Amino acid sequence: MSNLSRAEIEEFWNSWLEINREAERRGDWKIMADHYAEDATYGWMYTPDEHFMAIGREEIRELAIGQEMAGLEGWHYDYQATMVDEAKGMVCGFWKQRSGILDDATGEEFEILGIGGSWFGVDRMTSGPDAGQVKFTWQRDWFDLGSTAHTFLALASSGKAPQGLLDRMAVHGPSQPGHYRLKDLPSTVWPPPVERGDFVTQTSVEPVETTS
Repeated sequence: MSNLSRAEIEEFWNSWLEINREAERRGDWKIMADHYAEDATYGWMYTPDEHFMAIGREEIRELAIGQEMAGLEGWHYDYQATMVDEAKGMVCGFWKQRSGILDDATGEEFEILGIGGSWFGVDRMTSGPDAGQVKFTWQRDWFDLGSTAHTFLALASSGKAPQGLLDRMAVHGPSQPGHYRLKDLPSTVWPPPVERGDFVTQTSVEPVETTS
């Protein structure tokens, strides 16, 4: 169970929202890396057999919010709702992905539709240089990949896509650092404590064999 109060988690979360805005202003998300524990893990799924996973703060800095955000300068990820569970030390934030580029046909920003979000584990560090500080110990994201592809292609066909985004679209994802096949993942798809079963709220039902 968590060693943090709700007030402590909310204070940390508010600092996260502030650094997100600063990162968006700069077009550089690497400044957010110090919110993560030294051994934090951060992952998401592209397809059932293509996953991204960063292990440790520096991989998160260089890969998750560095390499993987290339070409998305000017985009903003506005949290629409947040849920805090102080008993489990978890935060779940739901965001919209908007490009900052207006669609001439609608007058609105190009936006990736579908519900996207980030699920975080939060804890107080008990040892090392971060002892006493609150950090994210893991993060798992989800988003609608089909909608992402649709919006990227719509931007490209509009003639408004910046060169950085076009370059990103041309990259072969599976060959990039941090991309893994499912069997090769260095951490679990579900956050490690959840995968261990630390928070199970409904036990599995054994499958029943049927005969034809």
